[in-house]
Amino acid sequence: MSEFSPVAKPEFEVPDFEPNAVPKHIAIVMDGNGRWANARGLTRVEGHKAGEAALLDVVAGAIQAGVKNLTVYAFSTENWKRSPDEVRFLMGFNREVLRKRRDQLNAWGVRIRWAGRRPKLWLSVISELKAAEKLTRNNDTLTLTMCVNYGSRIEITDAINAITEDVASGKLKPGSVTEKTVQKYLNTNYLPDVDLFLRSSGEQRASNFLLWQSAYAEFVFLDTLWPDFNRTTLWQAIDAYSGRDRRFGGAVDKPNTASSK
Repeated sequence: MSEFSPVAKPEFEVPDFEPNAVPKHIAIVMDGNGRWANARGLTRVEGHKAGEAALLDVVAGAIQAGVKNLTVYAFSTENWKRSPDEVRFLMGFNREVLRKRRDQLNAWGVRIRWAGRRPKLWLSVISELKAAEKLTRNNDTLTLTMCVNYGSRIEITDAINAITEDVASGKLKPGSVTEKTVQKYLNTNYLPDVDLFLRSSGEQRASNFLLWQSAYAEFVFLDTLWPDFNRTTLWQAIDAYSGRDRRFGGAVDKPNTASSK
């Protein structure tokens, strides 16, 4: 059995979640690789390498829990600001992880999708992303979206530009654009809204990740650095999510009758 097999093992027995308590779509900001490495006297790139194992185990745990969509922030449009050495490593690392792990993920029934922009992204990385998409296109156990060269504001801006072009050409009527229209033009239009937005490392911000899709997401911030994540950490976040009261803007009047006596 593979180290990262989604098949249950004694030490990784999935909690007995209620079916409606499991989020359909989890978004993860995989944060803390650099801090994890530096705390051990290692370089940031060593932290990114350690993060690969965390991702594979979290995917396995998501499958066990019955999650259908998992979207991870692999490389943002802002990450180009990092040192040239780290950017080169991350580009090559994303390419190699896809090449090395796509057969394993395919065997698990995972469908790999890519969300992001082509400009600036290495052609070799795009090639591996497309190859992974093609190989896994018929899988339906879990959709794993790799956000590589992705930024939510850019995604929304690109959607607006495409909509205005279609209005100008007559494909859309002026004044007819709705929220559903915008959703169709997003790079991630195949995904449902985010239910659980999870971030590792203790940071508490969205960092330009799935802003439109996370309008009513439940946010869970864990202090665990990403390389220390595993499926049990994911289940801890799902458990926290399951206890939330999701009202989507609605409310129920529940006066405390005991206090009025």
